[in-house]
Amino acid sequence: MFKKILIANRGEIALRIQRACRELGVKSVVVYSEADRDAKYVKLADEAVCIGPAPSAQSYLHMPAIISAAEVTDAEAIHPGYGFLSENADFAERVEQSGFTFIGPTPESIRIMGDKVSAKQAMIKAGVPCVPGSEGALPEDPKEIVRIARQVGYPVIIKAAGGGGGRGMRVVHTEAALINAVQTTRAEAGAAFGNPAVYMEKFLENPRHVEIQVLADQHRNAVYLGERDCSMQRRHQKIIEEAPAPGIPRRIIEKIGERCAAACKRIGYRGAGTFEFLYENGEFYFIEMNTRVQVEHPVTELVTGIDIVQMQIRVAAGEKLPFSQRQVVMRGHAIECRINAEDPYKFVPSPGRITMWHAPGGPGVRVDSHIYTNYFVPPNYDSMIGKIIVHGDTREQALARMGIALSETLVEGIHTNIPLHRELMVDAKFIEGGTSIHYLEGWLAQHKR
Repeated sequence: MFKKILIANRGEIALRIQRACRELGVKSVVVYSEADRDAKYVKLADEAVCIGPAPSAQSYLHMPAIISAAEVTDAEAIHPGYGFLSENADFAERVEQSGFTFIGPTPESIRIMGDKVSAKQAMIKAGVPCVPGSEGALPEDPKEIVRIARQVGYPVIIKAAGGGGGRGMRVVHTEAALINAVQTTRAEAGAAFGNPAVYMEKFLENPRHVEIQVLADQHRNAVYLGERDCSMQRRHQKIIEEAPAPGIPRRIIEKIGERCAAACKRIGYRGAGTFEFLYENGEFYFIEMNTRVQVEHPVTELVTGIDIVQMQIRVAAGEKLPFSQRQVVMRGHAIECRINAEDPYKFVPSPGRITMWHAPGGPGVRVDSHIYTNYFVPPNYDSMIGKIIVHGDTREQALARMGIALSETLVEGIHTNIPLHRELMVDAKFIEGGTSIHYLEGWLAQHKR
């Protein structure tokens, strides 16, 4: 086991990784920008190193500063968390070349799965079902693009090969709009991701977003830890997640889960990862793989009893997974609400000082947050300030516990999206379960404030 790990991230995930380190008896080094000087995890760290000013490009995305911080503190490994450099293959490579262990997959795995075209090709080879579409990146010839679209069938969606986070996508309903959409998406992809390649997929009209959590070690062992439903989204950004996914038969989950675990073995994957799927009419369609820990990992931890962040660290240290697939048992139901510093209906960010913070409690309630009373939410980063996660024996109990937890939560001084979550917990369609990825957008349009 490592003696010291550097955490190359901020916010609630930095605190989450720090807690996993402390439980394992590992010292933690936290890097921070000048904007995060007063963060809770900075105060709690064994060592803390300022790596630059507030802008991410000069701090959390500045590779030389992070690696220098690891060198001066004698850290042995670097945990990237999620976001920032977590899925940057060049960073993983530089970490390894500098003599540190990267707590995540190999740079090769990150490259393959980070490019949506090569990821899809790898999954087809591994027998994982994919959305019908182009076999690779779209060619330059407009006639060939039209032929592919006719073969796939309208509507189609044009996606950036190097995209993510809901960016670099365009839905096309008619042949007349196709070529212009491809050219526009290519230009956007080149500017945003440095990779102008785009590909085409069939646009599913009313799917759910269901993902499979996997863990793999360096000894060719891989397991899946059930599924999560992340369909409650706005502009492709998840707001509520739950495990297991309501109303999907276990045999279907087991079949797709086994294929995901087999795919990990086939590509030599190590660490934690998530296979993201669209689910429609009883069928799973692979869309992408996230080669890092997910924001929504706690719902899986609560239903399986497995600490995913600790497993990332253990696997990176060369340990074998301490359980087999048969020993992974899902119990009860878990729901997570992402708490964002923003207007609950207009979604305008609301940075500023928190004058009062009271966290909820009670049976089955977990709060992952780095905030405290008098904490200043900086305007420089993502608006998420924490997550409320609940667990119950049944989905009904989990819904009730989340409703109570949200009613107990108090955040003053800034706006948060807690009022929106309170409304959604009593929404008839959400209570019924199985809403599509388009449901929340429609709900918000009907409930305009």
